[in-house]
Amino acid sequence: MSKKKFYVTTPIYYVNDIPHIGHAYTSYAADTLARYKKYCGNDVFFLTGTDEHGQKVEDSAKLNGVTPTEYTNKISKKFIELTKTLNLTNNDFIRTSDLEHKQYVRKIWEKLFHKGDIYLGNYKGWYSIRDECFVAENEIIEDKYQNKVGPSGDKLKWVEEPSYFFKLSKWQDKLLELYKSNRDFIMPKTRYNEVVKFVEGGLNDLSISRNSFSWGINVPDNEEHIIYVWLDALFNYKSIFEKNNCIKDFWPADVHIVGKDILRFHSVYWPAFLMSAGYELPKTIYAHGWWTIEGKKMSKSLGNVVDPNQVIKKYGSDQIRYFLLKEIPFGEDGNYSEELLIKRINSDLANDLGNLFQRVLSMLSKYFDGVLPQLKYTNDTDKTLIGLPAKTLEDLHKHMELLQFNKSINSIWQIVKAANAYVDMEEPWKLNKENPKRLQTVMYLLVNSIYKITILLQPFLPNTSTNILTQLKQDTEISFSDIDNNLSSGIKLNKPIILFPKIVENNL
Repeated sequence: MSKKKFYVTTPIYYVNDIPHIGHAYTSYAADTLARYKKYCGNDVFFLTGTDEHGQKVEDSAKLNGVTPTEYTNKISKKFIELTKTLNLTNNDFIRTSDLEHKQYVRKIWEKLFHKGDIYLGNYKGWYSIRDECFVAENEIIEDKYQNKVGPSGDKLKWVEEPSYFFKLSKWQDKLLELYKSNRDFIMPKTRYNEVVKFVEGGLNDLSISRNSFSWGINVPDNEEHIIYVWLDALFNYKSIFEKNNCIKDFWPADVHIVGKDILRFHSVYWPAFLMSAGYELPKTIYAHGWWTIEGKKMSKSLGNVVDPNQVIKKYGSDQIRYFLLKEIPFGEDGNYSEELLIKRINSDLANDLGNLFQRVLSMLSKYFDGVLPQLKYTNDTDKTLIGLPAKTLEDLHKHMELLQFNKSINSIWQIVKAANAYVDMEEPWKLNKENPKRLQTVMYLLVNSIYKITILLQPFLPNTSTNILTQLKQDTEISFSDIDNNLSSGIKLNKPIILFPKIVENNL
């Protein structure tokens, strides 16, 4: 029987600047979901990449004294390198400068044009270069210098130029019908409500070309115009299969994971484009929140942009992944600080999981020369511990279907805490002298519990899970369906390694 297909994406990251911790957050979330689905037995396709066209990129290239191609090659390379630093399992990395993508977008344009959903007109209005979008009058505000700025705070530019338009207004009713018939199309619920309210307020036709810059995909039959960067970029999720030739297997996408700042493009423009083209729609658009840095908005001007490469080099990829996914409910805003990160590493990873692993395998080495003993008999307390992994897996499935990463981690941590409490209650150091037969059962159940915990932790702590499973002399990737299987008695394990060195804060 063929495996169920699952397709998850990050947004493709805009290359006007180098990666920051927000990019890492989105990528970790998508990768964790991809790994989870793989361990559930699905055939997974996970895509990430870079968005490389538009005026903002052209301007950034000029500022750096290089061509747009040179500039995008340099920045895109940093994002490709980041996938390795983050230990991502993405199947492919798309660049919108790829020939296959550009050819596909031109085909899409022609399809929408011949259908009558694109027409030539004139645009007058305010444009945000940072956001690569036109801003409606009711969204414009004035900053303290009385400059007109958009919702993101970007200073706006007045634009008057010929433009092709997409008949977005034509799809207003169909979009509302989509939202109301499929409440899971936009998640979480708070974002769903925002989008519905926006669309109910009325949709204007969308300007989808520019002729004031040259870096982008030319409009077919009118080379003076460049295709709107968002019409170009969004179709990466489908154009990738021009190269991979597996569109029938994986489309539609199961989940697009995006930041809340680009939700409108994904939840309004994207489905409208797809409906116009006659394609199936993605199943879910999930918009996560933003990270503030020490309670302040992350920005270059404040000098508080966090480089994921630096923090990972300092603390480790698993540690950063754990903190970002654990610290806040996915979808809400959160605060990043090194102080909070260190506390989480020391308390959860070093004290809870690391200490459990260290002391259990140390006692196994001390009392049984590292050989896993036989399970002799069990009492009610033992049976409670034995039953936790299967129950936790049920909870894990419930939480992950809603992308509740923090609740998923919390459910696994109940076994970690239970196993630590079991050590304290059973006191193996006393059993070694007073009840050696009981000690065999206790030590077997503790090592086996670590094994089960590790199976469940694989999507969330992949490097750590590999280290533990190697230490336990097991396969380094184990399906969730094996959660009921147990370790074999008689295997000889090595002395434990230190999983998470404790961080001394005054040494920072």
